[in-house]
Amino acid sequence: MVTYLVTGATGLIGRHYVAEILARQDTERVWLLVRERSRDRLAEVARDWVGGDKVRPLVGDIRAERLGITDEQVAELTGTVDHLVHLAALYDISADDDASIAANVEGTRHVLSLAEALRVGCLHHVSSVAVAGDYRGRFTEEMFDAGQRLVTAYHRTKFESERLVRTQTEVPWRVYRPAIVVGDSVTGEMDKIDGPYYFFSALQRLSSVPSVPFVFPDIGNTNVVPVDYVAKALAHLVTVPGLDGRAFHLVNPQPQSAREVYNAFARAAGAPLATVELGRQFAKPLVGLVKLAEHVPGVTIARDAVLDRLGIPPVLLTTLTFDPVFDSTETRKALADSGVDVPALGDYADVLWRYWREHLDPFRARRHGQRGELDGRRVVITGASSGIGRAAALKIAEAGGVPLLVARRQAELEEVRAEIAAAGGQAHVYPCDLTDEESVTKTVAQMLVEQPSVDMLVNNAGRSIRRSVQLSYDRMHDYERAMAINYFGAVRLILALLPHMVERRFGHIVNVSSIGVQGIAPRFSAYVASKAALDYFSKIVATETHGAGITFTTVHMPLVRTPMIRPTKIYDAFPTKSPEQAADMVLEALVRRPKHIGTPTGQVMSAAYSVAPGLVDAIAYQGYRIFPDSTAAGGGGRVKIGKGDRHLGAAAMALARLTKGFHW
Repeated sequence: MVTYLVTGATGLIGRHYVAEILARQDTERVWLLVRERSRDRLAEVARDWVGGDKVRPLVGDIRAERLGITDEQVAELTGTVDHLVHLAALYDISADDDASIAANVEGTRHVLSLAEALRVGCLHHVSSVAVAGDYRGRFTEEMFDAGQRLVTAYHRTKFESERLVRTQTEVPWRVYRPAIVVGDSVTGEMDKIDGPYYFFSALQRLSSVPSVPFVFPDIGNTNVVPVDYVAKALAHLVTVPGLDGRAFHLVNPQPQSAREVYNAFARAAGAPLATVELGRQFAKPLVGLVKLAEHVPGVTIARDAVLDRLGIPPVLLTTLTFDPVFDSTETRKALADSGVDVPALGDYADVLWRYWREHLDPFRARRHGQRGELDGRRVVITGASSGIGRAAALKIAEAGGVPLLVARRQAELEEVRAEIAAAGGQAHVYPCDLTDEESVTKTVAQMLVEQPSVDMLVNNAGRSIRRSVQLSYDRMHDYERAMAINYFGAVRLILALLPHMVERRFGHIVNVSSIGVQGIAPRFSAYVASKAALDYFSKIVATETHGAGITFTTVHMPLVRTPMIRPTKIYDAFPTKSPEQAADMVLEALVRRPKHIGTPTGQVMSAAYSVAPGLVDAIAYQGYRIFPDSTAAGGGGRVKIGKGDRHLGAAAMALARLTKGFHW
């Protein structure tokens, strides 16, 4: 009977390998080193293992001396472990030196120390073909240090960790060098974006391009193997006697050209195929020009910006293909009677693609349902109990979205939800005081538990204050109240939802701002200032979250006939939009996701102030004189020209029509 101690059992290769050895009849016990924070992950993975009763977890960490296991456990294991299989490592081509050294080099050093303390039968170290670096030509399994250059921290630390195994222990050892490992060839299972998966997002975008044949440059060969092959080969090689002190290449014996790999996945993705290959003698100068262009100012920045949008680390461009050709003669001899062989990539590329699209696509949250952009989207709407918020919720539900209704009064929200349900839609109610941090925190936490996701946010709730500054000298609370809901309330909600959106790499935020921000609106120094603050907050945050797929739309809303404007009686005579018309603007913001939506009046006012600010001030001053403070704001309520609040004179009516939608 055989016993094992395995590190890295929750990783991709690790969990496939453990499943293989547990299925063997001669396996007696399998100890698995697991970090404390990964115990739940191990329990989840172990549910799929047959023979899980043979497993014994050991809590520890490869970055600790003797892997952090206790003296009692060391005493218990000493002399009882036939095979210590070291799989734990940092498999990340973009990782820095410090992280790579800690996991790959120091981790291996600690494994060697434990192997000697336990007097294990054999140490099996899973290295990588990366140790070959930029060696040109055939790299055999007997070769190690051949003067190759090691181009990344991953290459350097995998080389150094293998060197330690070869030179710093008296314990019998074997080394295994997998090529680029992709998902399971049968199930497609993969645990992260790596290797060719980095290019899948770009392939998905190409799937919408007409299928026109194109020329693919011959940039060299790569080597891809599925994880189930690596696990099966490793499970067999570990127990074959007489192989100590040797290395084994777990690779495809026939290197795949970059064009072959591209076509395998392009066929699965429905992207255009490369039907013609540009020969190496022509492709090499083109590659050289591309590398030379990196030294031109701005080119690297532009390149990296494009790659970032596609989720491709720039360092990957330097490791796309292999200079060495990996000889696996001895591995194939050792596997000859095992029935373990490498399947052709073309036979399982579609399986990998489907699994990626369903489980790993970092942009899968951006996909919508069949009914359109809002189909299935969860959309938070503040101020949803009445006015623009209520009208927008009804339209979103009609378009297939699921409004998450937010306002202070639950009873009114329930009425909106019932109206949506009666029309065949779906909505959820979340009463919340946006000026209270605890209330917002609890509400967002509840949403994220109850909803599969939160896709979009409409910051519509607001407070309007129309009062001249002369009546505000002792009313600082006007400014504080306006900021509390219009700015701080909206920002509080954005900050609470952003981590969720960033993690999903998708989110759209619509801020219902005001046409007053575009023009100069007398008597709205509190209201417009709070809206302008949110405008600029969003402009800045949009630059920081651009790479995460978070977008913002500012709607500079004109005057809308809602309960918020009712106290200002002169607005009864103003041309206004209905809540339904305003909701159409919100819907457009959600569907098209432009940076800005407004009215021609607002655009003209904004342009005029840029060109002739003094003239705009003079016109605004005349509006200030014509339209008085309302009685509700503490003014006299008398119009300077005309017959009262509701009956404007000719000059007032002319200005109101000229600036249609503007709130004077």
